[in-house]
Amino acid sequence: MRLPLGIARPCTSPSASKHLPLHFPTPLFRRFLSSKFPVLTYSQQPNSQYSPHVLCAITSNSAKLGKKWMEYQGINNWEGLLDPLDDNLRSEILRYGQFVEAAYRSFDFDPSSPTYATSKFSRNSLLAKTGIGETGYRMTKNLRATCGIQFPHWVDRAPSWASTQSSWIGYVAVCQDKEVITRLGRRDVVIAYRGTATCLEWVENLRVKLSCLSDGIEESKAPMVESGFLSLYTSCRGTGPSLQNMVRGEVERVLEMYGDEPLSFTITGHSLGAALATLTAYDIKCSCGNAAMVTVISFGGPRVGNRSFRFQLENRGTKILRIVNSDDLITKVPGFVIDNNDVSESQAVRVAGVPSWLQKSVESTEWVYADVGRELRLSSKSLSKRDVATCHELSTYLELVNGFVSSTCPFKTTAKKMLNKHEREKLGLMR
Repeated sequence: MRLPLGIARPCTSPSASKHLPLHFPTPLFRRFLSSKFPVLTYSQQPNSQYSPHVLCAITSNSAKLGKKWMEYQGINNWEGLLDPLDDNLRSEILRYGQFVEAAYRSFDFDPSSPTYATSKFSRNSLLAKTGIGETGYRMTKNLRATCGIQFPHWVDRAPSWASTQSSWIGYVAVCQDKEVITRLGRRDVVIAYRGTATCLEWVENLRVKLSCLSDGIEESKAPMVESGFLSLYTSCRGTGPSLQNMVRGEVERVLEMYGDEPLSFTITGHSLGAALATLTAYDIKCSCGNAAMVTVISFGGPRVGNRSFRFQLENRGTKILRIVNSDDLITKVPGFVIDNNDVSESQAVRVAGVPSWLQKSVESTEWVYADVGRELRLSSKSLSKRDVATCHELSTYLELVNGFVSSTCPFKTTAKKMLNKHEREKLGLMR
């Protein structure tokens, strides 16, 4: 069965929003943006420095899920686990966050380097050399994403930071350690994506018009996603495969090898990587059906598609947990969003903050997005540094997850002390 993801076919509607995703542009592009928009500050690379509390939680990795593993993978939509945040779920979220961190640390951000936009480490050494600790997983596949925008031939002679169309975006890793498999209750397969890093990925981020996932379906009823995200997922260059085809090939290989045992696919990513993780989950469920449980753990992701896209995800049993910082601009774009997460596909759209007399006009433009899955909402208001870039950094998200207790105690000094004590007790450092 093949997923009906063809060439991105944008709607004729206006741009989805004047607010556009702000990820990590290349140094020269960053300087240009800083000169035009001095109020905004950016980081060339995401901040990789964790607090001691986060390091303690990440390195422990001691959650024993056993027969309850499907509950923590979202089989019941994480009911009763998010508020207050269950300690085992916290540990799992932080554990998957470190796989995304590994993708960032592996990427060569230096445009003057001959290996720019590739992985700095080999497949066999990546997880070890990124310094994220022993995971019990073995990396099996490098993944690349390609910009699908057609540029004039002279662009190929431009500097690498401006002309690199295909770049390393992440990897697939399969759990091989028997003790870890026993602790997790199944063999887990991780697909991890970094966020935006190249100029042309930035350009794709700005293509916020919705595109149909398949031809032959009335646009008002078809699942649609942001054009740039779909382009990065489905585009190829020359004889190189698309990200979509690389993922499909590796998933089929893994299913052939381990399909007769408890198996899960956990797709995780930050920023652009969060959007690609959602598309990947949709793709796997469409092409492989119910062969394995598919879960997304996303950090700081933008909106991806319309309500029909959300309906298709839910109908196929895809489980998505979005980690959202309420102070992060990226999670609020692009487009409008419907205000009822439980609305069915056949019900009329209600757009948050839009007067009823504008309702019909909004529907006709077809640039209404829909949030997907369950949300763990955090806030960085308690942090000392809260500029645009910091609120979006992966390290901020991991620190907030580690400090979050509940909606009534989002992030307090007493909560951090309590969690630090709990983690030390689990490590046997306290009597």
